Amino acid sequence: MTVTVQQLEDWLRGKENEHLEFKEAKNKFDFGKLVRYCAALANEGGGSIVLGVTDRVPRKVVGTSAFTNIDRTKAGLVDRLRLRIDVDEIQHRDGRILIFTAPARPIGMPIPVDGAYWMRAGENLVPMTPDQLRRIFDEAGPDFSAETCPTATIADLDLGAIDSFRHRWYTRAKRAAILQCSIEQLLEDAELVSDDGVSYAALALLGTQSALGRFLAQAELIFEYRSSEIAGPAGQREEFREGFFLWYDRLWELVNLRNDRQHYQDGLFMVDVPTFNEGAIREAILNAVAHRDYRHAGSVFIRQFPQRIEIVSPGGFPQGITAENILDRQLPRNRRIADALARCGLVERSGQGANRIFEACIREGKALPDFTNTDAWQVSLTLHGKVQDGRFIRFLERVGSETQVSFDTHQLLILDLVHRDIDVPPELRSRLPKLVELGILERVGRGRGTRYLLSRRFHAAIGERGGYTRRRGLDRETSKELLHRHIRDHAKSGCPMADLQEVLPGHSRAQIKRLLDELRREGRARLEGVRRWARWYPGDLSKGSGVRVSMSHRKP
Repeated sequence: MTVTVQQLEDWLRGKENEHLEFKEAKNKFDFGKLVRYCAALANEGGGSIVLGVTDRVPRKVVGTSAFTNIDRTKAGLVDRLRLRIDVDEIQHRDGRILIFTAPARPIGMPIPVDGAYWMRAGENLVPMTPDQLRRIFDEAGPDFSAETCPTATIADLDLGAIDSFRHRWYTRAKRAAILQCSIEQLLEDAELVSDDGVSYAALALLGTQSALGRFLAQAELIFEYRSSEIAGPAGQREEFREGFFLWYDRLWELVNLRNDRQHYQDGLFMVDVPTFNEGAIREAILNAVAHRDYRHAGSVFIRQFPQRIEIVSPGGFPQGITAENILDRQLPRNRRIADALARCGLVERSGQGANRIFEACIREGKALPDFTNTDAWQVSLTLHGKVQDGRFIRFLERVGSETQVSFDTHQLLILDLVHRDIDVPPELRSRLPKLVELGILERVGRGRGTRYLLSRRFHAAIGERGGYTRRRGLDRETSKELLHRHIRDHAKSGCPMADLQEVLPGHSRAQIKRLLDELRREGRARLEGVRRWARWYPGDLSKGSGVRVSMSHRKP
């Protein structure tokens, strides 16, 4: 929205309300505080914070010199909040005014900042109360998994599944009472059963085969292995219609039966990378169980192919979640199931499952998780197992060992995009300067033409010196200058023809040789050595045009 001067005048004559906040901020205003205010306004239905106006009535415009770089401030707000914050800059007769307008939060999703969900209380910001948060979370609809199955009893739960749940919970919490209490007490403490009866979460996680057949048949997972794309019966098929804790480990065993290892050379060593990363596959399975729609009659399908695996679960993404924001927002559709899995350490309440899947794919040089076939009726996740570039794996390993930096998911995503020559989206660009500061990325150009590439030293470390120079080139018409720049950059070691062919991969060897001959005649390059030992070095411009100093052309 765009705030007009007339609308501002109306605000000045009115009162602050839950959608409007005034701050004098004559000289400056803390950015962290601005972030929290915008989050609080979003949590309370959206609104605006006005800088440059006195807090107390009658309000007066005093102007503000805060946040002179509006674009940078907007980018920082998006990075912290994952919301679009509109900014209006009004040149009032009494001074400059800034208005930051936050939209209402998504349904069922309060906006966190610095580990808390903020709201306003008078002139202060305070964390929301548990009751307020519960009401917000309940907006997304009732938790089906927390509902009671009218005729189910504890006898419908498998003792082996209960024992697995108990020991996993104890391993996580290290509380002796977990091992010592009765089954009834254990399940009550886990909020899986209550005085009202057995919940659907208990059936999905712990139910016997017969109980799921009677009460929750859709809580079924079907595994198939297919050796090709040809339609027909699967090479192997297993159906799991029983509690999750009875088949979770078995499912990974099935995937791992045909988990080939891929090899790539790293210097003198051969490195193995599994086609299917165990951590990523397990996280994807957990997401399917915790977030599928159990009101839908369909089953979860896992289809494994030689170099990819597809996981399809009924129901689209939960309200407010998309493939684009899945790394930054979390809203479990079945909170009771998610809480039980969190008690066992299988998932985190902070919702880092998607992050772990993305990180595993990037670190192993594979394609990013693919949600292309997701729609309103299903979530379809494809994990590709083929290593696309072993050199990028070495790049990440080298960066980690030399910088001692632990990258978060967004930083890894940026490195992957830059490596694949894909533009970094606006919501990630605020993280680029840090990677440049660390010497991992280099910035080329200015303004709209700015590009980023992996740094020179790491290209050299993975044997791609020519690739670095080629990527840094400004346009295709500067071929000769690119060759000259590469020769200058490697003046000590010299450049073999193979390196120079990497700089101009679209040129033939003969074309590159003609360009080098021109550089030599201009005194900008010289050739030393012959055949396989030939190396190009910077020339001596002081000798003038036409000087031939190549060793291969000297008279004995």
